[in-house]
Amino acid sequence: MSQNKTQGKSRTKSEGRNESVGPHESGEAAEAAVAADGGPRPEPLRFFGTTWLAHDGGYTARRAAAVAVGSLAAAVGACLLLRFAYQGLTIADASPFIGILVIVMFSVCSAIAFRKTWEGFSKRPVDRAREEQLRSLKGIGFIGSLLAYFLRSLTEAPGERLRRTEYETAVARYERRRTTRTGNPAARKASRPKRPKRK
Repeated sequence: MSQNKTQGKSRTKSEGRNESVGPHESGEAAEAAVAADGGPRPEPLRFFGTTWLAHDGGYTARRAAAVAVGSLAAAVGACLLLRFAYQGLTIADASPFIGILVIVMFSVCSAIAFRKTWEGFSKRPVDRAREEQLRSLKGIGFIGSLLAYFLRSLTEAPGERLRRTEYETAVARYERRRTTRTGNPAARKASRPKRPKRK
């Protein structure tokens, strides 16, 4: 009998950990979003860690200097390198078709990279296999990704809105489950209405 109760408690704890995870999280992201006590934990962001939650720990400086200025400077530097490469083709007396092909290829790849990176700030990828296939295109058009980081960092940390929505949803689920759990005497006392005293 005691063994069954122990298994039931462990099953309840494991289910609680699963319910506290955000709706779009899975795998390593889900494990990172669950604290040791079963409650939700904010997911770290690249360059920001968990400072996006309370905007502390140098959040503003990281967003303005590290991400905004850094991504814009990197994009400008990449454009200069591409210009030098195009001039090299001209000096080498390459076919005009090759020059046009290079420009079109980088333009298309940059547009795809910008769109996919921008979408990644607001929603999780549905088809991860397709994302893996597009990784090479995003690598070629990395200028588009840099511009997406620059534009998003003007208003928030890239991906902050998505993480905040998932975290707040996970916290709401965890608190709702915690207050309605029958095995929590404190929550049961808090949720149970007081009976009027008999005279």
